[in-house]
Amino acid sequence: MTKITSFSCGNHVVYPAHGVGKIQSIETHEVAGHALEMFVISFEKDRMTLRLPVAKAKTSGLRPVSTSKELGEAINALKARSRVRRTMWSRRAQEYETKINSGDPIFLAEVVRELYRTANQPEQSYSERQVYQNALTRLAGEIAAVESIDQDLAIQKVENILAAA
Repeated sequence: MTKITSFSCGNHVVYPAHGVGKIQSIETHEVAGHALEMFVISFEKDRMTLRLPVAKAKTSGLRPVSTSKELGEAINALKARSRVRRTMWSRRAQEYETKINSGDPIFLAEVVRELYRTANQPEQSYSERQVYQNALTRLAGEIAAVESIDQDLAIQKVENILAAA
C-alpha cells in the first residue's frame, strides 16, 4: 500500500462532496480481517467527521486546498460577465450541483457569479438561493482556508467582488 505524502495531519483538504475539512489523524482500522489506513477528516462547519481510506483518497477527489494562484483564477471568474441562460431551472440546477460537487473553485465561482443578485434585480426562488448559498459557502470555505481568515469574512470578500463587478 502506498502512502499519499501530500496529505498529513493538520492539513486543510477539499473533499468535493463536503468542501474544506482538516485532517485530524491517520488511523488504522481492522475491516473484514484487513488492516485499513484511514484519513480522519473533520468538517467543523457541518460538525461532521469523515473516515476515508487512504487508498481511496485519489479516486474520491480529495485534494489539497488551492494555491493563491488557483484562487486568483477563481476570483477572476467571479469578475467575468455572467452568462444569461434561458434553459429550464431544473436543468441549470442540475448543472450547478454538478459544478458544486466537483469541488473546483473556478466552477464554484461561476455558479456564485451566475446566481448572484443585487438589490435592484428580480428576487430569486428558494431553490436558487439554496444553490447560491451552497456554492458561496464552499468557495468562501476554501478562500478562508487559503488566506487564514474567518469564513464570514471570506463570504463578505466574495460579495464585495461581485458587487464591484
